[in-house]
Amino acid sequence: MARKFFVGGNFKSNGTLESIKAIIDNLNKSELSDKVEVVVAPPALYLMLAQSTLRPEVQVAAQNLYDRGNGAYTGEISASQLKDASVHWVILGHSERRAIFGESDEFVAAKTKAALDGGLSVILCCGESLAEREAGTTIDVVTRQLKAVADVVSDWSKIVVAYEPVWAIGTGKVASTEQAQEAHAAIRKWLKETVSQEASDATRILYGGSVTEKNSAELGKQPDVDGFLVGGASLKPAFVDIINSAV
Repeated sequence: MARKFFVGGNFKSNGTLESIKAIIDNLNKSELSDKVEVVVAPPALYLMLAQSTLRPEVQVAAQNLYDRGNGAYTGEISASQLKDASVHWVILGHSERRAIFGESDEFVAAKTKAALDGGLSVILCCGESLAEREAGTTIDVVTRQLKAVADVVSDWSKIVVAYEPVWAIGTGKVASTEQAQEAHAAIRKWLKETVSQEASDATRILYGGSVTEKNSAELGKQPDVDGFLVGGASLKPAFVDIINSAV
């Protein structure tokens, strides 16, 4: 089964009105491959700006949502509010949410279920720390994180998995192509054994962790690497080069 290449841009808590407009303008005027699905995730304050001004083939993602829906949850955003604003994607389970904000596997799973139940698509992040990599427990950690979702979600057709080794995020260190392929192949095997053959064949598995225009082409050649979740480089004009490098 052919899986359409996917490139996501996670702006994190970066940008101003001026700089976000400049990023949008660059994406709008650039030639982007029609073989790649592109989704960008600006800070929540700029979601409506991005959604209303980006070219239609570039979609918009939120960086978070709350699993309880609308109500007395100060500072949170619900799946229904995102859908109402025509924001159709959300990033969940990012290592920064897990490590800094203490989000457990179970909480990430509950958020994922809420997003899917609300009609959204999910970029579901997983990945190991340097200590876990050195201890040889990478696959155990990643599959534990994913199993929490599998325990509450049976249909993975609107989930894109993003494997992001924590030790490579924003550090300039990048997993080797062999390390990336090994982890992605293990995730695909786990999907086959735990979810279904269909999910294994169809689910796109992205690599994230200091992806740049200099390493994206080689990483994208790996058979189980179906795209990237790009952090800092998504704020730069070279994001277009990353999008177009993997075709």
